[in-house]
Amino acid sequence: MYKTLEQRLEKLRQADQVGLLRGGLIGLEKEGLRVSPAGCISRKPHPEALGSALTNRYVTTDYSEALTEIITPPSADREEPLRFLSEAHHFLYQHLDDDILWATSMPCVVESDDQIPIAEYGNSNAGMMKTVYRRGLGHRYGRAMQVIAGVHFNYSIPLPFWQAFQHLEQDETPIQSFISESYFAMLRNLQRVGWLIPYLFGASPAVCKSFLGGRPTTLQVFDDYSYYSPYATSLRMGDIGYQNSKEQGTGIKACYDCLSAYIETLSRAIETPCPIYHAIGVKVDGRYEQLNANILQIENEYYSTVRPKQIPEMMEKPIHALQRRGVRYVELRSLDVNAFHPLGIAEEQVYFIEALMLMCLLHGSPSINVAEQKEIDWNELTAAHQGRKPGLMLQRNGERVGLQGWGLEICDALLPICEILEEGLPGKPYSESLMIQRYRLQDADLTPSARMLTEMRDKRESFFQFAQRMSKQHQHTFSQQEHSSQDQRLLRQEATDSWQRQRELEDSDRVSFDQFLQDYFSQQLHDQPAPEAENRSISAR
Repeated sequence: MYKTLEQRLEKLRQADQVGLLRGGLIGLEKEGLRVSPAGCISRKPHPEALGSALTNRYVTTDYSEALTEIITPPSADREEPLRFLSEAHHFLYQHLDDDILWATSMPCVVESDDQIPIAEYGNSNAGMMKTVYRRGLGHRYGRAMQVIAGVHFNYSIPLPFWQAFQHLEQDETPIQSFISESYFAMLRNLQRVGWLIPYLFGASPAVCKSFLGGRPTTLQVFDDYSYYSPYATSLRMGDIGYQNSKEQGTGIKACYDCLSAYIETLSRAIETPCPIYHAIGVKVDGRYEQLNANILQIENEYYSTVRPKQIPEMMEKPIHALQRRGVRYVELRSLDVNAFHPLGIAEEQVYFIEALMLMCLLHGSPSINVAEQKEIDWNELTAAHQGRKPGLMLQRNGERVGLQGWGLEICDALLPICEILEEGLPGKPYSESLMIQRYRLQDADLTPSARMLTEMRDKRESFFQFAQRMSKQHQHTFSQQEHSSQDQRLLRQEATDSWQRQRELEDSDRVSFDQFLQDYFSQQLHDQPAPEAENRSISAR
């Protein structure tokens, strides 16, 4: 089953290059919804002391003005991203007044769509583009869908590994082409085993009734205020989350066969008009309601559990960045916010996910055909809604296979990778994390989703009450923790500098917003992007 993986590990050992697997860089992006003491989505603007959401490298917003996002610098030290997350949370809580950060992926009380504020990014053309993009998302999918929070895990492997790996694979293509296609092999395998992430780490088996706004649902009633699914792991990753699969035929599937195929499918979606979105209008009564009326406004609208990424230069299209410079890192997007951990992600998750991503790189990875894509989609949805169901069967290569047995197979394959990664480290953090996941596969009651429902039952709490209790508990944790003066100075300085960068952007605009959008969407691959401003890329992300 894992013959290619075993052969590649053996080649690396024989060449004395296996240690290069330990050089990967990890970065985290953690979203958290700001809520009022009463548990409603905060209507307050993004605090000025946190800096400009447009240009701050570490603290920004996502869809909503209330959806705060922390971005950690990439690091080869596995503890550093978590330490930085902790420092950033401490910094946030100094400036939130009486707001708190919601501890779960699924939001708090959602009164109505129009009560969810769209993020604002100032008066520059770049800032207005980000706001209009989000306005378009609200029209297309509903604003409530956009305040679901998650954690993104970013992973890259340094050049020395790629050079050694390419030599062992006897590949003679240009090095960047080899790197990009190897990352796409990883991406395909991450989709194949993607159901494992919601099973092990899903923490959204229940939701506040207000989230559905009275719409019909197949979810069961937990209490007067909550819906749930008895065996659910991650409703966020299920069919009530943000998907590009509208019944009206607006959904797309990007092709992960190779970099060029991925770019081609996304480009087609960005350039193809959609009659349903055309009915919304683009510029209505002098105000832009969306960036365009195409299937996707921009690349980032495509929802996927994993993405190939390259850092865009100033106002460079993401697909052009990929075409010009290839894949720089992989983004895993399927992690729920861990409600039981103040940071939203635990150290054991970081160790396990890194090992899983390396396994997906080294394991054989053929193209995904139509039949397998259907299996992948079915497995993901089934694990999200029924992952803890005893005896649950998934689909693999046209056959039924037990979730538990498949998961334990993956754990067996991960063991040698974990041993390589933890060599020279104190203790055995990778192997210990792997053991935790084995226990969860053997006993579904140990999963975060099961723990959440157990606590709600034992304490007779609604989803809202559980989430509010955990949110206040985490707030107290950060108020009591020690912090680094150096990191706090860094975050304060970045906040100050980010406002200066935003002002410079606003002062540098020389064309109208209409012309700006026209120029942006008319970019051709041979065009060079504008010079990058202080190494800070601005996209409509």
